[in-house]
This record gives sequence, structure tokens and C-alpha cells, in this order.
Amino acid sequence: MTRALPTYFISHGGGPWPWVPPMREFFATLETSLKQMVADHGEKPRAILMISGHWEEDDVGIMGAARPPMLYDYSGFPPHTYEITYPAPGAPDEAARTLKLLQEAGIAAHIDPDRGFDHGLFAPMEVMYPQADVPIFQVSMLRSYDPADHIAIGRALRPLRDEGIMIIGSGLSFHNLSLMRGGGAAPSADFDAWLYHSMMAAPDARRQAMIDWEQAPAARICHREEDHLVPIFVALGAAENEPAERIYHHTSEMTGITVSNYRFG
Repeated sequence: MTRALPTYFISHGGGPWPWVPPMREFFATLETSLKQMVADHGEKPRAILMISGHWEEDDVGIMGAARPPMLYDYSGFPPHTYEITYPAPGAPDEAARTLKLLQEAGIAAHIDPDRGFDHGLFAPMEVMYPQADVPIFQVSMLRSYDPADHIAIGRALRPLRDEGIMIIGSGLSFHNLSLMRGGGAAPSADFDAWLYHSMMAAPDARRQAMIDWEQAPAARICHREEDHLVPIFVALGAAENEPAERIYHHTSEMTGITVSNYRFG
């Protein structure tokens, strides 16, 4: 029997950082972690399903294009970053399978034939699989951001892990851009410590902690809107009874912001 693949919650960094040398230097520690994640996994997955903090719908959208276009969902970056490509193939068959699993679980979902890769996908993937040779597709968040509903989405997608599909939640454990240049050090550290304690808890306690995440220290300071936290709910739901491991933990010397990535299963 094929081993079930792990699921992940990762930081995708800022904008098109792999294509901007000063930014790539700033995110050097993250780059090392993402490359180590690939090395630790070894064999390439058959496909990757990614939930990005940059796509939300009223019901679950599923990227269905065989050759997804690029979506430059950022502003203020150098002109060449609006011409970059990440030419990985899509995964229409896996998208159809995902739709079936969600519908069987009573979760409203649809195939989006036009959706392109946003930077929550193509920035980390450029580092992880620079040859762009792994089929990949995205699944949207719900616009409600409801934690229990997103855990249920992950739970419904659990069988994909036995089918060679790696599930990755792409966001950031701290996402308050107004505090990136000052004021974020203490709240990010407090929230990060809570997140680690919650991830190391027993499955039932961990699940409840994430449902009640707004009660965490500095929760709404670190996440005025939780779009970049929501992907962890899906990654957790797809491996909700399995252990978590913190695979990246970094406090920036420049900003003082503390962030972490996790592996489940």
C-alpha cells in the first residue's frame, strides 16, 4: 500500500520574491526550508493540491485548466515580475476527483476552468520545483473563512494523500502588513508560541484550538483578516489525527517578525 503523503502549511513569502534578488536574499532562510522540505520528501508527488491565501470563493473553487495562466496578484514590483512564468501543467483529472470528494462530503464546489496560478502558488513552487515538472492545481478558500468548514474541506480531501497527491496550505502564520516594519515582534512571537503549543496538542484539543483561534494571544493583531491563516485549517483537516512537526521557525533580524511552517502526518 502506498504511504499517505504528508500535508503542509507553509509561508509563501512576499510577492514575486524569487525573481527579485534583494527579496530572495531576505527570504533565504525560507528558501532553505522549502528546499529541505522537498529533499525530505524525496520522490516527487504525482500532483500537488495547493490552498493559497489569495483565492476565496462563496463555495469551493477548483482550478481545472490543463495549462493554467499566470495571475500577477501584486503591485509595485519591477516590470519583469509581470512577465514571469511558472509553466507547470495543471491537473484536470485530479481536479475532477477533488470535486467528487467534496460533493460526496456535502460541500458545495465547482471547477473553475480559467483560474490561473497566483503568487501564493508560483512563488514557493519556483523554489521547491524550479523545473515546473509536477502537475499542480489550486483549491480556493471559502469567503466565510470559517475554521470548522475548512477543516471539513481538508477531511474530505484526505483520500488524495493515498493517491500520490501532496496537499499544501500556502499562507503565513503572521500577516499584518502594517506591522512588518515595526510593532510586530511581540505579537508575532506570542501568537507563534500559541500556535506551536496548539499544534503539539492531542488531536481533539488541537482541532478545538484552531476553531477558537481568535482567542489566541494577539490573534487579531497578527491577522486582521485571516486569509493567510485559513490554509492551515485545510492542511490540518486532511491529517487531523496525525502528529504535527514544526519544519520552519524564524525570527527576522530586520523586522523582528516570528513565523513558522508545519508538516502533518
